[in-house]
Amino acid sequence: MALSMQTLSRIAIELQSGITGRDRFQQLINSLRRLLACDACALLSYEQQLFRPLAIAGLSPDVLGRRFRLSEHPRLEAIARAGDVVRFPADSLLPDPYDGLIPGHEQLKVHACIGLPLFTHQNLVGALTIDDMDAHQLDHFSDEELRLVGALFSVALSNALLVEQLEKQAIAPISAVGRPQTEGADEMIGLSGVMAQLKKEIGIVANSDLNVLITGETGVGKELVARAIHLQSPRAANPLVYLNCAALPESVAESELFGHVKGAFTGAIHHRIGKFELADNGTLFLDEIGELSLTLQAKLLRVLQYGDLQRVGDDQSLRVNVRVLAATNRVLKEAVLAGQFRADLFHRLSVFPVHVPPLRERGRDIALLAGFFCERSRIRLGLQRVALAPATLALLAENGWPGNVRELEHAIYRATVLARAGQGNAEVVLRPENFALDGASPPLTHVAPPHDPIASATLRDGTDDYQRRLIRMTLAGCGNNWSACARRLAVNPGNLHRLAKRLGIK
Repeated sequence: MALSMQTLSRIAIELQSGITGRDRFQQLINSLRRLLACDACALLSYEQQLFRPLAIAGLSPDVLGRRFRLSEHPRLEAIARAGDVVRFPADSLLPDPYDGLIPGHEQLKVHACIGLPLFTHQNLVGALTIDDMDAHQLDHFSDEELRLVGALFSVALSNALLVEQLEKQAIAPISAVGRPQTEGADEMIGLSGVMAQLKKEIGIVANSDLNVLITGETGVGKELVARAIHLQSPRAANPLVYLNCAALPESVAESELFGHVKGAFTGAIHHRIGKFELADNGTLFLDEIGELSLTLQAKLLRVLQYGDLQRVGDDQSLRVNVRVLAATNRVLKEAVLAGQFRADLFHRLSVFPVHVPPLRERGRDIALLAGFFCERSRIRLGLQRVALAPATLALLAENGWPGNVRELEHAIYRATVLARAGQGNAEVVLRPENFALDGASPPLTHVAPPHDPIASATLRDGTDDYQRRLIRMTLAGCGNNWSACARRLAVNPGNLHRLAKRLGIK
């Protein structure tokens, strides 16, 4: 049946009412799928030669984490280049990016596909895709009707992007407004509540010139956080210099940080510029800061306090203007108490602590990240399609991921290599057995919680025990900063202090 005026009016009203909500497009896409009676539809935004899914219906949840670069997806490239409705014939030779990604139809090809490019002032801002397994399901919708739907979505998407831009400008430095944001390898994938909080904290601290201590377990993406802070700061046009303190031999660490002059020591045959000089007027990211020796910690503290440094073997001082971002997977507060880290340097670095949550606390993000890494693996291995079986998604969601995002990335890539070898074609589906085959991949196992709350004697005891463990875990992740802990737990600081006293934490 054709789209009635009443149906189009309903779409327009839902679009208008959903502009400012967090899930502003999801309900609309669900409604559109029902109205069109199609198997799947998706709304994608367009930026820097790639499409990024904003909302999907009828597609596997990992699609939200995939990034569709035009050079890798000819159908989407055809939609981007078209100025009108694009209908792909059922026998089109162009591979469909959603093949194998519609639950229940993993082994079948999409037969009916329509693409609607979305424009604002003749600029491409996104696309609406409509797909069905029935080759004739979408034939009765005229191009004119679909153009009206596309026009409605174009206005809604443009308004939403404008609101998002205004929200960013409210916390971003004026020099950063309008600066293009990087996508792809440096993108922080995640829609969970803890990731939303992390991105909010990044946006707040990036506008300042404060030093930041980034904490979190190994593999959570601390370097991505540092890069995001730099790119959203007034220093974004200047260098971001990286140094892994754990990889520095004691004999060359000082030279790496501060440089040296010719003849300063045996083997110093020429002048060398240190990382601080390279990062002048920019940002220096010191990874694994907890591994730095006490001697170098003292010299680092002087640079942070006074902004001057001396190259090894040089009597003259140099002035530098560097913002320092430091990262560690250690609890530096404990290292301070153990005499392994200077308390004054700890306080100088942790002016604004930022904690990156472990993957096991990010829930729905696991599917998104899995899709993101599947797309990466597909490109890296030259495959046409890498899909995830529903059982695989369930397995990934239940796994404990002690190695966090890095472990998930390696597991996906390893499973893709094994699936390609076992299935012998350019289109692979990752199944649970691909993650544990002949010992080549360690089996994914669900990590049970360390404590069973049901074992508590009463409901009050169980509640207190859970609150006690949650507060302690969050507090440790915030560097024992009670104010940051209160923000992370979304409670009033005074109430948190009183609760901590009642629970015996303070």
